[in-house]
Amino acid sequence: MDFPELAARTRRFSHGAPRAVSVTGDGSRVVFLRSGGPEDPADALWALETASAEERLVADPAVLLGDDADPVALAPGERALRERRRLSTAGIGSYALDGAGRVAVFALAGRLFRADLVHGDVIEVSTVGPVIDPRPDPTGQRVAYVTDTADGVRRGELRVVAPDGTDSLLAGEDGGVSWGLAEHVAAEEFGRFRGYWWAPDGRMVLAARVDESRLPRWHLHDPADPATPPTTVAYPRAGGPNAEVSLHLLDLDDGWVDVHWDRETYPYLASVDWADGNPLITVLRRSQQHGLVLAVDPRTGETQVHAELADPRWVEPIPGTPAHLPDGRVLVGGELAHDGYDARCLFADGTLLTPPSLYVRRVVGRLPTGPGPADLLVEASEGEPSQRHLYRVRTVIGGGVDARRMSSTPGWHTAAVGGDTLVVGTASLDEAGTSWSVWRGDREVTRLRSLAATPSSAPRPMLVRVTDRRLPSAVLYPTEHVKGTRLPVLLDIYGGPGHQEVVAARSAWLERQWWADCGFAVVTIDNRGTPGVAPSFEKAIHRRVADVILTDQVDALTALAGKHPDLDLDRVAIRGWSFGGWLAGLAVLRHPELFRCGIAGAPVTDWTLYDTAYSERYLGLPDDGIDVYGHHSLVELAAEPLHPGEPARPLLLVHGMVDDNVVAAHTLRLSAALLSTGRPHAVLPLTGATHMAAGGLSERLLRLELDFLRTHLG
Repeated sequence: MDFPELAARTRRFSHGAPRAVSVTGDGSRVVFLRSGGPEDPADALWALETASAEERLVADPAVLLGDDADPVALAPGERALRERRRLSTAGIGSYALDGAGRVAVFALAGRLFRADLVHGDVIEVSTVGPVIDPRPDPTGQRVAYVTDTADGVRRGELRVVAPDGTDSLLAGEDGGVSWGLAEHVAAEEFGRFRGYWWAPDGRMVLAARVDESRLPRWHLHDPADPATPPTTVAYPRAGGPNAEVSLHLLDLDDGWVDVHWDRETYPYLASVDWADGNPLITVLRRSQQHGLVLAVDPRTGETQVHAELADPRWVEPIPGTPAHLPDGRVLVGGELAHDGYDARCLFADGTLLTPPSLYVRRVVGRLPTGPGPADLLVEASEGEPSQRHLYRVRTVIGGGVDARRMSSTPGWHTAAVGGDTLVVGTASLDEAGTSWSVWRGDREVTRLRSLAATPSSAPRPMLVRVTDRRLPSAVLYPTEHVKGTRLPVLLDIYGGPGHQEVVAARSAWLERQWWADCGFAVVTIDNRGTPGVAPSFEKAIHRRVADVILTDQVDALTALAGKHPDLDLDRVAIRGWSFGGWLAGLAVLRHPELFRCGIAGAPVTDWTLYDTAYSERYLGLPDDGIDVYGHHSLVELAAEPLHPGEPARPLLLVHGMVDDNVVAAHTLRLSAALLSTGRPHAVLPLTGATHMAAGGLSERLLRLELDFLRTHLG
């Protein structure tokens, strides 16, 4: 079986691997999802008791749904939520635990299930209709959920099921308003996937009310299925209105308190935390150049400012913040950009906790320290952006700045923590997949089993920093490459904010090794704008995304060719998806002298057709600089007449017809512009496909892409 087919069947070797790992508060239990094998797409719920180091199956989708049910079938709301999470798995997509980690609840095919993690019982909970995002209260007695669309059921009702099975409406209304759900930009651009939070005592719910009545309605339709009516979505187009989001404290006895902040000035609700103490929220201006960390008084709904976030480009909150520390201080993530510093750091009530040399990526949780205040467990990078490590950060008042690295091996590390149990996930260039080790104190108890397929190749990318900007880059040769043999170059990129490609994890290079073994020297570059180096590196792209990023890609490619003479720069192709698709199209249209052809998958071709939060964060508001948007538009660039003697390089455009993130209109409008100026291109529509092109589709495209590149590179 060749690589594309094996990758399609195994979901890129992730079926059967543990994911969504969490630890109960007392450390007695590790909970995770894993499917039954390398070609099983349906994830089940598992638990591992740390005392015995034994795994046990808690909930199997096939058993719960019965033999006649389709484990891949999803209710519309659950499908949309998984799309925002970029989650292509079937079965159980996610779960939520009570405070003690004794109860887990989850949605499956629109039905609500409650699992007793102590005794192993799993029951279906009766509801008024299909459920989205069910969550138990911290006591494990009640379950809240949001209704999905169904006959006779209104979407977006927030409801609570009592211990006796009574299903009560907590909040809901008509007219384009939903309760308890994250709006599009919150989930897509801020990483806030939920819209309600239980109070720590389980007596109250903090809920988001989302009014999308002012948003334009876009209609997504798959032409391959003409009998099915279009799906209508409320889409917040750049420069247009956003959803109106407010917060409300709802007690279980019909009490109601509105949360007060200046929503006109700070319309974006970027994050909410209510683990202990009073709720903490982060709100941002529409420009995202200023934000506030607010504490909410649950009795009155009044808010108090704990911290301000400000940057003339944009602010970038750190995941896991804000949060209360046990001593009452508020943990906030921010940037240190004075006295020569250029760092992403953590602060407690304004006091610096992490050294400026550390690039903090995420706060995982608290580590026990005995009688003193708990330390923080943090994911961060230090000097080498291709690696992510775990650090113990001291929080004691007057203890100074103290961050100690805990992970010893090179690679890409993540973690979950609870009580004295630490679960560490390690990916590296030396091993396939992610290995999960379970620790209690300083003793390794066991490892979570992986049932994933093992790839046959072991890629060895050469990672290097190039140019005076020290751009993270990598070159990958064919397995049997003979030095001195010149090779066509495939620049395989993403390049967009918030995501790195040059990482020390083997999974990032498996597909690229297949491309290399097809006869290419594969090059990958993380330009300015990508994370992991420094805030100034990330934010150099503000309002000049195209110029900075394309300059970095071209300069880095030229520098790599100087180090690797087998790279034939007379035969260069470029491919990418989403932001990378836009970048591939931009490269071919702006630099036809270098790029002989390109593959643009799901490209953003007109930034006024993309969402408010993303487009405006990097380009500003369209009304403040429509020329900036025009400068970044592939449609306008493709519509420019060819100059005499200017080469017209071919593009392959690929797009899912029901993509609700980058809608298919992007590719269709680009195709029309290319056609109007006689530029060669082909369009490959993916019927029924969303932005993820899931279900093995993107992997099976590889052969068609290979034929295109071989045709046009020779």
